[in-house]
Amino acid sequence: MVQILEFIGFFLEIFVDIQFWRDKKKRRQFEKEHNLPKKLMIHPYAKAVFYSIVITILLGISFSLYQHYFSNAKNTIKKLIKVEALIIENKEVDGYYPKKLEDIIRNNPLRKNITLDAWGNEFHYIVLADTNTFALISKGKDGILNTKDDLTTANK
Repeated sequence: MVQILEFIGFFLEIFVDIQFWRDKKKRRQFEKEHNLPKKLMIHPYAKAVFYSIVITILLGISFSLYQHYFSNAKNTIKKLIKVEALIIENKEVDGYYPKKLEDIIRNNPLRKNITLDAWGNEFHYIVLADTNTFALISKGKDGILNTKDDLTTANK
């Protein structure tokens, strides 16, 4: 079955080639008779290759933009979980939640940028009035608090 399809495809390729060269010959004769400049004629296969390259580039750009947005959200969620664990660890050691998020850094150079989300915004951290809970919020891509793109975690 595959060989039959290859055979048919081969003859279709030959047919397209013959048709292109016949049309080109007619066009050149028409241009000569009417004293016209030569028109650029592009082979159908060249057009197909050009269109496939353009489509591939557009798909690649859209995929990379899509990946970039969702990888930022995924990385921010991972960082929120890590920061939440550090806050809980701080409570176990000191007996209370830190007043400011910068207190969990504690002169550790590896934690230098731990208070920033993937978009470069500071996490919003508050200890609630009863001091048994806290809220940790990433402001999301827009950098504005209390919008639909915010990512949050809350310890209860």
